[in-house]
Amino acid sequence: MLDKIKTLREKTGAGVMDAKKALEGAKGDLSKATEIIAQRGLTKAASKSGREVRSGRVYSYIHNTGRVGAMVEIACETDFVANTEDFLALCKEVAMQVASMDPEDVPVLMKQAYIRDGSKTIEDLVKGLIAKTGENIKIVRFVRFAL
Repeated sequence: MLDKIKTLREKTGAGVMDAKKALEGAKGDLSKATEIIAQRGLTKAASKSGREVRSGRVYSYIHNTGRVGAMVEIACETDFVANTEDFLALCKEVAMQVASMDPEDVPVLMKQAYIRDGSKTIEDLVKGLIAKTGENIKIVRFVRFAL
């Protein structure tokens, strides 16, 4: 059971007790436990959506051709989260998404299929990080440049 808890924690970023409860609820099935954690994460994300965001980052991405780039502003509640590797990775992925898919606005961006995994949306990425960090995270605005 401990090996499964460890595997589930590595895969989802969930806490020990959350992983244990999910595995118990899934009767030891890792894929079902992963789904349970994802569902709980989405519930947690929804409960944090009203909290104020006062920190964050402005992140830029330039495609290797130098002909397309994007700049995004993503906000969170604290500097601590804004400086984590996970938050920086989200910033990079969102900026790459904007550069490659050219969405009209933030609501359209949130509903777009993620370029690296079409089974997820950008909204799923944001909600996943909200669940992991425990903070509200919002994509505030973006701009795309192209020659």
